[in-house]
Amino acid sequence: MKTTKNDTLTSKNGHSEVNGIKMYYEIYGQGKPLVLIHGGGSTIQTTFGRVIPMLAKHRKIIAVELQAHGRTSDRGKDSSFEQDADDVATLLKNLNIDKADFFGFSNGGTTTVQIAIRHPEIVDKIILGSALLKRSGVPAQFWGFMKQAQLSNMPKELKEAYLQVTPDSNGLQIMHDRDAKRMVNFKDIPDELIKSIKVPTLFINGDQDVVTPEHALEMHKLIANSKVAIIPGVHGEYIEEITTLKSDSKEADYVIPMIESFLDKPETKQ
Repeated sequence: MKTTKNDTLTSKNGHSEVNGIKMYYEIYGQGKPLVLIHGGGSTIQTTFGRVIPMLAKHRKIIAVELQAHGRTSDRGKDSSFEQDADDVATLLKNLNIDKADFFGFSNGGTTTVQIAIRHPEIVDKIILGSALLKRSGVPAQFWGFMKQAQLSNMPKELKEAYLQVTPDSNGLQIMHDRDAKRMVNFKDIPDELIKSIKVPTLFINGDQDVVTPEHALEMHKLIANSKVAIIPGVHGEYIEEITTLKSDSKEADYVIPMIESFLDKPETKQ
């Protein structure tokens, strides 16, 4: 682990041996742990880089990069949300963190759901940003697009960010192909598993998101101890995800306090 400084934050970063991969992580701030899990094709910085300084004022932030993403190695096997969930749980064990809150965006939200299902003992609260739990949660044409997915169609901001931290075009192709194949083969998470999630849950979705607002509302009904917030904007705009920066949105200025309020509110027994 090494310590680095940027303009305002000191972070620790390193790699940990996790289930056959070298998993990259960064730690910011002090306080109760909040684990950040990025979206598909992304790095820590492309998903959360604009909001980590806000979140780290009051929390210990543990941001991770999943299999084949960013600075984390590939294990030579297809990616799965279940394996990603197990990888995050193992990393936290390696870091001696017994319990944490989790904020997953997009694919990272689906991974967070699997963490809550598979490792409930390590979870206090979860935030699901634009998380897909059922195939019906996106427009039908999404699935046809994923079948035709090519690296050339990947947002250039995400490609450039990967190559900036891992200058390996072959690794970039592997990441893309693993993410695309996982989405093509995506299967609904069964209702009974979703209903088994008992921890306080906050769904966040854009009103013009890839994942439909209706999906967030439907999944909210399946998790008894959950809330939902529909925010104006596109996929990830509410956390200033890198591909949305051209909109010059300031939504994070009120979304992050909303998230902090949810995390800080004492849990009421159901």
